[in-house]
Amino acid sequence: MKAKLALLLSFLILSAGISVVIAQENIFTVRQPDYQKSPYTGMTRRHWIQAGEYLLKGAFDYIHTLDDQMYFPKQLEKTYPRNEEQIPVAKLEGLARTLFVAAPLLKDNPELEMNGIKVADYYRHQLINISNPESRSFIPHRKGGPSQTLLELGSLAISMKAAQEVLWNPLTKEQKDALAATMLSYGEGPTIGSNWMFFNVFILSFLKDQGYVVNDSYLESNLEKLLARYRGEGWYNDAPAYDYYSAWAYQTYGPVWAEMFGKKQYPQYAAQFLKNQHDMVGNYPFMFSRDGRMNMWGRSICYRFAATAPLSLYEYDATGDVDYGWMRRIASATLMQFLESPEFLEEGIPTMGFYGPFAPAVQIYSCRGSVYWCGKAFLSLLLPESSKYWSATENNGPWEKELEKGKVYNKFQPATNLLITNYPNCGGSEMRSWCHETVAKDWQKFRSTENYNKLAYHTEFPWMADGKNGEISMNYGTKNKKGEWEVLRLYTFKSFENGIYRRDAVLETDSCVKYQLADIPLPDGILRVDKVSVSEPTEICLGHYSLPRLNTELKETHCKVNKKEIPVISNGEYELVMIPLAGWEKVYTVYPEGLHPVSTKCALNMVSDRLSGEKIYVTLQLWKKGDGKRSFTSKELNPVKSVNVSEDKKQVTVRLASGEIKNIVFE
Repeated sequence: MKAKLALLLSFLILSAGISVVIAQENIFTVRQPDYQKSPYTGMTRRHWIQAGEYLLKGAFDYIHTLDDQMYFPKQLEKTYPRNEEQIPVAKLEGLARTLFVAAPLLKDNPELEMNGIKVADYYRHQLINISNPESRSFIPHRKGGPSQTLLELGSLAISMKAAQEVLWNPLTKEQKDALAATMLSYGEGPTIGSNWMFFNVFILSFLKDQGYVVNDSYLESNLEKLLARYRGEGWYNDAPAYDYYSAWAYQTYGPVWAEMFGKKQYPQYAAQFLKNQHDMVGNYPFMFSRDGRMNMWGRSICYRFAATAPLSLYEYDATGDVDYGWMRRIASATLMQFLESPEFLEEGIPTMGFYGPFAPAVQIYSCRGSVYWCGKAFLSLLLPESSKYWSATENNGPWEKELEKGKVYNKFQPATNLLITNYPNCGGSEMRSWCHETVAKDWQKFRSTENYNKLAYHTEFPWMADGKNGEISMNYGTKNKKGEWEVLRLYTFKSFENGIYRRDAVLETDSCVKYQLADIPLPDGILRVDKVSVSEPTEICLGHYSLPRLNTELKETHCKVNKKEIPVISNGEYELVMIPLAGWEKVYTVYPEGLHPVSTKCALNMVSDRLSGEKIYVTLQLWKKGDGKRSFTSKELNPVKSVNVSEDKKQVTVRLASGEIKNIVFE
């Protein structure tokens, strides 16, 4: 409706002869799709170029002269800039990150124009002005410790190498020397012991590549420290979390550095980065859904499809077997997951959130230009049309035949304790991961939040923010001594055996509140067997995944299980039900507003209890992909045949309808 109204208004205004600036279209359309090479998405390399130009056009709608800066309307109060001093780096961030999109396009088409301006001329002009004290884009040499400026200058170094013939080579020696001096003042300065070390590495390697004298020992030291963060199976620890930074930092920057500089400058480090990246082939693509959608998990989720950046870069390592048709299918589908969402753009610029604006998922270190970090997905365009990645026929990989319906598949990674679960019945993928951070010590307020503290993250059910009245999805809530609902966030991994993922958890404000958790993924949901202990009587609750309102009203019906009336919620696409098998007193539905990233209103199945001492809770959290006709069948609602809880509450034996037996022993 909004799109139709906008088109009508544009027609009326143009008919009246009024001069206007037409806003960026809010949905990208694949023009002349190629369903022979890409039978699922229709997207080939030329369509990715179109998508890159579509994204860049929104940014260049703010550029009318070469001196205009990439500075976009602020969105969400919690983001920066919060004062005048932060505006220059926000502008630099817009410049550096939009160049992630522009550089591969310029390498293909140096004459590219946007909004009547030659894109190459604009970026060269802005690069020169970084070291021009008379310019609004001037960045003074470093004073003090690491800053966001280091990050953005490191990003510029990547793009300058990617399109060197267009961006760097045309500069005069004086212009290059001045820019190099500014970059070196940051690149040879202090850094942060996380993925930030890459930005020092790229600055120093780029300038070394151009013949400048750099601090080689500092460059080597940062490379060694980055490699030391590798834990195995393709995953790096980002001091201290595991999340998408393995993909959109370590497993993108590592192979990019290796290809651009490392094979020549430090071949032994380059080989290690490429080997580590290839280790990811066996698990990372399985994090995406059958349809290629990415999960909403971890911080900086507004970077979105940057998560696909490593998938094309496997070509930099010639060893091993990679299904490039599957890799491209994932990348194109994830790209379109957002470019086809009408909420993705606002005022021509990607929003601060997942689909549309969503404050709980955004961090205080981000500004509006931060979102163009997503542009790293377009580094795939550095590969030629003839590459394996672009020439392979798109396919669904193991989802085609290997992952069979009626089964559930777990990929556990011992080095990181990450668990990826694939559900062929619905086509979704699920993550269980690290979280052990207190709110008290989480000064940036993201490692202890819903970005990390959920019991699981699912591609089909983006996470809902926690409500103050106990509306909590995919986590336990405990009424603490302040009378507030407090969720679990201090988890300790125990084991993964026989399809059972074990964690312990304690409440941050009261270590006497203890949870012993056992997750058992089933073909159509999760069986939870959890033991909870408290020193004083209190209320606890548990929430399922939540359902956003889509094209129809949220619907609630009821089914009967074990002689109990159980609510079933539906949004036309999925049905969810949560069935208490032991321990719970109450089962109910809530309809939170303003907590979901997809819609203002959502629905949530919950269970609760008034607990004294200790108790074992056995819970089914089920889902069914809707077809508009059939609801849950009796068989689907009863995947558990029997539950036996020992008198001493130290053991639970579950017999599944499939005949499998699951034994959970509590210490």
